[in-house]
Amino acid sequence: IITMTYSEIGNYGVNFDDVESEKIHAKGLIVKNLCEHESHYKSQKNLKEFLTDNNIIGISNVDTRFITKKLANEGSKICAITTENHNFDEILDKIKQYKFPKDVVSEVSRNNIIKYSKENNTKTLKLGVLDFGIKNNIIKEILKRDIDLTIMPYSTTSEEILENNFNALLLSNGPGDPKDCALIIENIKKIIGKIPIFGICLGYQILALALNAKTDKLKFGHRGGNHPVVDLRSGKVFMTSQNHGYKVMDENLPDDIEVTHRNLNDNTIEGFESKKYNIKALQFHPEASPGPNDASIIFDEWLESINCKNKELI
Repeated sequence: IITMTYSEIGNYGVNFDDVESEKIHAKGLIVKNLCEHESHYKSQKNLKEFLTDNNIIGISNVDTRFITKKLANEGSKICAITTENHNFDEILDKIKQYKFPKDVVSEVSRNNIIKYSKENNTKTLKLGVLDFGIKNNIIKEILKRDIDLTIMPYSTTSEEILENNFNALLLSNGPGDPKDCALIIENIKKIIGKIPIFGICLGYQILALALNAKTDKLKFGHRGGNHPVVDLRSGKVFMTSQNHGYKVMDENLPDDIEVTHRNLNDNTIEGFESKKYNIKALQFHPEASPGPNDASIIFDEWLESINCKNKELI
């Protein structure tokens, strides 16, 4: 369930050009004031219609500032929105008994392989993507480049991945605690060192765990499109889009990992690389959408490095 921090929600309505997944994965929405008469040239329906069409419950006229302050101080909470006339004690008992599912990646990953191929181009890079809940704009950004793209389910085995002879592998964003992805982590360990790998968000955290780093829950999750991140090698600062509740820890960081980016708000690690294993990974979203496009150049830099490696092999 998502609670919005801004007081007026729905002013712009909804347009389908900006949709980032196959469906809404949240179960509910909490807002203070709901605007039912949107005003935007791209709007195709208002927020209430969009939630109703997708069978998502919402509630308005709520003091979201109070909720936000409580969540900021105490962390995420298990909660419920109901239209049924339950006794309060019964609702509270159901909340206490609820266990958040651990296997959330399986709920958001596609279960089939999708391929995008460039016709009649033997020099095109072949990129494989493991889908942990991939945003549509990551796919769009990749397809802007000269890439043959294959998107695979999260459960694709290391043997199946390597059989495709990809030039590189991308581990996508996704939800949940990275430590719950034990089978995925073990699978990635079998691929490390055999193919260049790039990780974004959850993919970044999974790579860190596969390299024997540690992750932990942030007291204040990074949400929104205005997080400043510094590239430690160039000193350049990017404004970035972020949506995560976990971090890679500085403590006992393996020698194989070199920190490349840090968050300027709380100094947490935002990116690393391993030259030994040809790995690059970012906690933030270089593809933005929504958010600033400062960091989109990182896609080009990574793909160029793969191209250079391929030319060396030729």
